[in-house]
Amino acid sequence: MGQKVNPNGFRLGIHRGWRSNWFVQTKDVAALIEEDQRIRVYLKKELSNAGVSKVDISRKADQIQLDIFTARPGVVVGKGGQGVETLHQKVKEMLHRTGLDIRINILEINRVDLESQLVAESIAQQLEKRVAFRRAMKQAVQRCMRAGAVGVKIMVAGRLGGAEIARTEWTKEGRIPLQTLRADVDYGLAEGHTVMGLIGIKVWIFRGELEPGQWSPPNIKTAQERGPGGGNQEGRPERAPKNQGRRSRKAG
Repeated sequence: MGQKVNPNGFRLGIHRGWRSNWFVQTKDVAALIEEDQRIRVYLKKELSNAGVSKVDISRKADQIQLDIFTARPGVVVGKGGQGVETLHQKVKEMLHRTGLDIRINILEINRVDLESQLVAESIAQQLEKRVAFRRAMKQAVQRCMRAGAVGVKIMVAGRLGGAEIARTEWTKEGRIPLQTLRADVDYGLAEGHTVMGLIGIKVWIFRGELEPGQWSPPNIKTAQERGPGGGNQEGRPERAPKNQGRRSRKAG
């Protein structure tokens, strides 16, 4: 009873792929796993304000491809692509390996409120700003359901509201079929560093059922959506131009 399993790992190879894709000899596996972890931790820290949900790593000989899934690509790319160049140089210096070809691919997240990792981090940031935890949870659930989720479950644990004794609170809307493998359930975990201590946040988002053999569709914008008129660099829709001239004032 009560034995929980990570929904992402549970569905691995069924309708979800690996975050790291490479083949090496057995003696090199441990070193590359540790290197992947260092890359992810570094990118998460360096791009903390860019809304990075995950980083996929592919290796082929001396080539490393980093797919960065972000809600604000404009922050990562920077002015004239300077941000990507700086990031490329810093990652290369961190790895300390010669002859390494690093390629960085920026992918813009389509619906931010359906990405559980970003929802969890958003709640963590609110808790750090002393927002009431029930209010933060309720608003996050409403945003997810409006974005098209079939079900949402959010759990927070720790010294909630500055209480002396830590406790766990949760809220749920819709359905979350965790034991159904064909269910596309996205899971995210984040930590809020408050004055009273650490608050853990877990988020489950059920995005619908998949057909047998179908892989979970990536939540990223297509080339057409990113094209002219599809929004600006940071993924926000363009505002309508302001009405030129003076506004007519009603009589009386």
